[in-house]
Amino acid sequence: MSNKKKKIYSSLEDIMNLNKNVKLSDFDWSSYEVSFSKKEIKKRKKLEKLYTENLQRIEEFYIYKGKIIQLIDRNVILDIGFKAEGLIPFNEFRENKKFPKINDIIEVIVEKLDYKGKLIISYNKAKKLKSWERIQNSWKKNEIIIFFVTARTKGGLIVVFFGIECFLPGSQIEKKPVKDFDYYVGQTMEGKIVKINNKTKNVVVSHKILLEKDLEKKKLISQLEKGQILIGIVKNLTHYGSFIDVGGGIDGLCHITDISWERIDHPSEKLEVGQIINFVILSIDQIKNRVQLGLKQLQTNPWIHFEKKLKKGKVLIGTVSVVTDYGAFVELFPGVEGLVHVSEMSWHQQLKSAKNFVKIGEKGKILILNLEHSAQKMSLSMKRLSPDPWENIENKYPLGTRNIGTVKSFTNCGVRLELEPGIEGLLYNSDISWTEKIKSGLDIYKKGDLVQLIVLGLDVMTRKLNFGCKQLTKNPWENLEQIFPIGSIQIGKIIKFFYKGVIVKFNETTICAFAPLGFIIKKSGILLKPFEEAEFKILELEKNYQRFFVSHSSIFTKYVPTKYVPTKYVPTKYVPTKYVPKIKKEKYSPSKFELEEDENLFFFKKNRKIKKKNKKLKLKLSKRAKKNKKNKKNKKKKKNKIIKFIYVNYFKNR
Repeated sequence: MSNKKKKIYSSLEDIMNLNKNVKLSDFDWSSYEVSFSKKEIKKRKKLEKLYTENLQRIEEFYIYKGKIIQLIDRNVILDIGFKAEGLIPFNEFRENKKFPKINDIIEVIVEKLDYKGKLIISYNKAKKLKSWERIQNSWKKNEIIIFFVTARTKGGLIVVFFGIECFLPGSQIEKKPVKDFDYYVGQTMEGKIVKINNKTKNVVVSHKILLEKDLEKKKLISQLEKGQILIGIVKNLTHYGSFIDVGGGIDGLCHITDISWERIDHPSEKLEVGQIINFVILSIDQIKNRVQLGLKQLQTNPWIHFEKKLKKGKVLIGTVSVVTDYGAFVELFPGVEGLVHVSEMSWHQQLKSAKNFVKIGEKGKILILNLEHSAQKMSLSMKRLSPDPWENIENKYPLGTRNIGTVKSFTNCGVRLELEPGIEGLLYNSDISWTEKIKSGLDIYKKGDLVQLIVLGLDVMTRKLNFGCKQLTKNPWENLEQIFPIGSIQIGKIIKFFYKGVIVKFNETTICAFAPLGFIIKKSGILLKPFEEAEFKILELEKNYQRFFVSHSSIFTKYVPTKYVPTKYVPTKYVPTKYVPKIKKEKYSPSKFELEEDENLFFFKKNRKIKKKNKKLKLKLSKRAKKNKKNKKNKKKKKNKIIKFIYVNYFKNR
């Protein structure tokens, strides 16, 4: 051996001798990891923490919830919270009514974890395992189940419950032996689980047990009598009442209204599960095997106890127990309640809901309006404690008096104004101005504005007031015939242009006149421009119908006046619709005039008619041209087809 090899062996023997007494627990791993810096070691520790906190510890044959991330190549990719995702084929979702979507959460079972860290999961197996757990729970609790009959077999029927096939023997279908099993196929039935074999996973079901129990119940119910007082145990509490065990497997319902004379929100306020109580049988339904019970009937009726204190017209102090849209229920004494309707809450406010006026738990004085001891009903009032503002209203606000009102609200037909708290009236849009046509009061007023008005109408029975604003000033239509006599020429300014004509304003009045387009043509044949001042001849002025027509063209032409004749009114009540004669509506032509000196207007109208005719002709020609193009294209296509057909046949024959 060389000297070098001897030296190496001697050094290795020395190291072995040194490490004989050293334990692994005493070994310093930090000094061993010399290559890692302090920062890298800290990062590693942080990553280890993140993995331990966030990643779920997964074991085989356990059910986990997962989120669908993606749908690719007939597979569903599922995230369970593990470092790797799982794949489920589409075939496993065939039985589902709805196909799963992205972000849906489903339950799966982990079948296997590969050495590479891949997950093998199943949706169907998890579904079956869960349904098997449900079957076992219903068997342990002895619950009534509903199953569907799919087919018949030897000695019974095959039944499906929670997606698992069960067996219903022929002896357990009815009390009497059944001959025709096909009659029950396709029906849903009730029953109980009789037997379960966990090894073979077989389930036996019975319908006969329920029929036998129903017979026992009917015998026990037939022994009960109406008005009988018994002792029972509170079995269950619901929002609508409590179920009490009468005995012999019979459960009776005590409705929430029959628990106490006082109003309660839930039966748990008065009863507890397992409590032993006395009750009265109120009614028995032997067909449906139902028993209705009562608890408050054993207590004294508060309506009889407080009968002397409850009198019509008496004022009492009550607390609000329930608030609805149509009113509030007020408790005067324990178990004695009455209704305050929305209309009986305030003189001043027009309330849509009682929630805007009253709150639960409020106390206050209340007047009894009506009483019905037999029906145990009572109507109350809050507003009748204060004086009625409509009393002596005829003396306060007689017709024709001037007042100031505040704008409260707006309607389609007008504005609601308040004179004082509790007294409101309506100002119609037609009574706001003499000259302007107002469509809505919002164009002029705002909520809270003060408005000067006159009382036009008053009805105490229906509590209605009608106001007017335009009646404060004189009617400008009365003196208009004196200022503008028919045939006179006045200077006016065109304010507005629209498709039918022009509105003209005069300095003498606020009322504007109307001039049709055919009546604003100058001698030169040009129309008047907007905001142009010109001379206008007054053609028609009727204050009854508020009609004011003027013309510029009639200054240099003759005018033939025509009176406006309104159509006759035929009452539909007295004359049947079959025999009502058709009334021809007279077409009103605004004003006709004849041309004498100037023929410009005549030629202007003639040119307008010619232009319209030309437009119609152009449209017809364009439609014809389109049709011709289509026909040419079709002809070319037919020719090409014929040529191809001839060409092919020629070469084939050759």
